[in-house]
Amino acid sequence: MKRNFSENPFLLSLTFFLVSIFFLSVAASVSAHGEKKPMKKGILLVAFGTSVPEAQKVFVNIEKSVKAAYPGIPIRWAYTSSIIRKKLAKEGQHLDSPEVALAKMMEEEFTHVAVQSLHTIAGEEFHDLRRSAHAFADMAGGFQRILVGYPLLGTEEDLNRVVDAIMKNIPKERKEEEALVLMGHGTPHPSNAFYAAMMFHFQQKDPNIFIGTVEGSPGIDDIMAMLVKKKIKKAYLLPFLSVAGDHAINDMAGNEEDSWKSILTKAGIHCVPVLKGTAEYKEIVDIWVDHIAGPLGHFK
Repeated sequence: MKRNFSENPFLLSLTFFLVSIFFLSVAASVSAHGEKKPMKKGILLVAFGTSVPEAQKVFVNIEKSVKAAYPGIPIRWAYTSSIIRKKLAKEGQHLDSPEVALAKMMEEEFTHVAVQSLHTIAGEEFHDLRRSAHAFADMAGGFQRILVGYPLLGTEEDLNRVVDAIMKNIPKERKEEEALVLMGHGTPHPSNAFYAAMMFHFQQKDPNIFIGTVEGSPGIDDIMAMLVKKKIKKAYLLPFLSVAGDHAINDMAGNEEDSWKSILTKAGIHCVPVLKGTAEYKEIVDIWVDHIAGPLGHFK
């Protein structure tokens, strides 16, 4: 005759023991996977990028300023321009895209990342950057917190600070009746309106300061028409770009017929190019550095 399982004390004890071990193991596993990692903060600086050696030195100075402001927090870099990255790779310099840089930071077990855009306006590349950052936040095993700081021009306060910074660094030899023409990049994105807003702010303090763009509006033809109407005979050309790279060297100050210098010269305006990017001005770098405080301030 078969004995009832419940009547065997040994089997009952053994079963209870094995079931207990199983549930304890499951509980330990769940606890280990659900447990938060110790906070490890990091900063990812993201620029459009440049392949001009002299211009690259600007990024070194930016990193020094960031390190001084946020000591002890590791810094990583990424370039959003695939063209620049490929060109540098052929020269032996390997820069990551934002996505690759963030993947590496995940592997290094960073838990909280402040992504700081070094772009001028919140254009297409800035919004692409935000989407990528959010994707990493939603990823299984992703960062506990990842936030993107404003580009250079993100608020009304930024507009005023940039105006003051540029005016403080206007070439000292420039006279009141001479123009200061700033070259921005421009974008089909609605944020291109920041350039017109900047020119409005400038002209409240100096009516002979103008901002045009290479790939947006106002363009060089619009700026030329304004200068001719005001009968301006001399203009200082400055890049409204973080670095004085290809656009500044060729599109602004080059000798080709379609450069800004050549176009304005043909209109009877003597041009004096100044190859100095905005990131070479401490007051401008300070704005980007201050923007990092926003994301870091949310990391508790």
